[in-house]
Amino acid sequence: MTTITLDVNGRTVTAEVTPRTHLADFLREHLLLTGTHIGCEHGVCGACTVEIDGEIARSCITFAVACDGARVRTIEGFDDDPLMARLRDAFSTSHALQCGYCTPGQLVAARDLIRRKCLEPDLDIRTEMSGNLCRCTGYAGIVAAIETVAAEAPSVPTLPKERWAGPAPGPGAQPARAATGAATGTASPSVRPPTPGPVPCARPTMPARQVKVEVGPVTIENGETRFTQSFVLEHRAEAVWELMRDPARVAACMPGLALDPPGQDGRLAGRMAVKLGPITAGFSGDGTMVRDDDARRMVIEGRGSDRKSGSRASGRVEYTLSEAAAPTGAPATRVACVIAFTLQGPLAQFGRSDLVRDLVGRIGAAFAFNVDARLRAPDAELAPAELGGVSLMLGVLFGQIKRVLERLLGRAS
Repeated sequence: MTTITLDVNGRTVTAEVTPRTHLADFLREHLLLTGTHIGCEHGVCGACTVEIDGEIARSCITFAVACDGARVRTIEGFDDDPLMARLRDAFSTSHALQCGYCTPGQLVAARDLIRRKCLEPDLDIRTEMSGNLCRCTGYAGIVAAIETVAAEAPSVPTLPKERWAGPAPGPGAQPARAATGAATGTASPSVRPPTPGPVPCARPTMPARQVKVEVGPVTIENGETRFTQSFVLEHRAEAVWELMRDPARVAACMPGLALDPPGQDGRLAGRMAVKLGPITAGFSGDGTMVRDDDARRMVIEGRGSDRKSGSRASGRVEYTLSEAAAPTGAPATRVACVIAFTLQGPLAQFGRSDLVRDLVGRIGAAFAFNVDARLRAPDAELAPAELGGVSLMLGVLFGQIKRVLERLLGRAS
């Protein structure tokens, strides 16, 4: 048995499950949340669709142990959601349900679709919803209901378009998108675009100014990787601390990190997306913070897990600000950080000290650059903060190759 703790519909749940228990069975049998239906048990029909850490997923092919630390939302968790209430009304008005078995999954997927893509003028609802099967209605009512709510785009709380996060369409769906109506004998529904509003003024962009980051020795003891890094910002300590005492503003400058507003108990919850070579991971978890305004010191501790790779991480970050002087003699601030973390699972291979040193150096440089840019111009447009990608990994590899060549050339001379 494995002990897991997860947030289900806003309630913290701790339970012991077998490693082979699927999330759908756990929700239905352990928590009695029977609104999540099980149909094909192969991730095809979509009846078991739930929301995990803000993205929809098939609970019948997701292990419960892989959701340790995740936020899960079932159809029961949308009772007070305004968009879901509007969808339920539209499904009823458009006769979009008959036996109702597919309806919970249809509603969860439809809500996700509308929040992500309702502003697209060429939205093809049939293609987007083709990952959810219905045995009764012939889809006409379902499509009409979603089209009705999607047309209310100005009043719909949309999400930024990042990547495909809905059910996968059938084979050849993208090339066949334009021909869907001809194949079914029904014209593909279209969503009228929202009324154009005023064009927002472009925010200024900041010229690049690199910040040198010094990374200390990396040590690994009892599975914990520990290192230090520091950098100097040409800003007064009061201004730097005003930004870095706020976890939300710090997270906005950290590559790959997204932080939820602190809870009433002061606990933090967030997510970090990591792309390292062929591995893509999305850690979600929670943590705590301790802040000392007099000493300008912050300590943040947290733990999280990636449900896709099964990797787990825990860590501690401590940073302290002190007054310094810039090369020009102007007032400056030194930010000294102590970072310690542990990795378990497939991503543990990236805990090797040589790779960690290069990687954290580049991550630290990106963080320092963003903090400096934010202090120089609070309204400036920052580059998207992504952790990983081809450029980051190439930089790490070229850095290692460069050091090897330097050592070889030094020996030859």
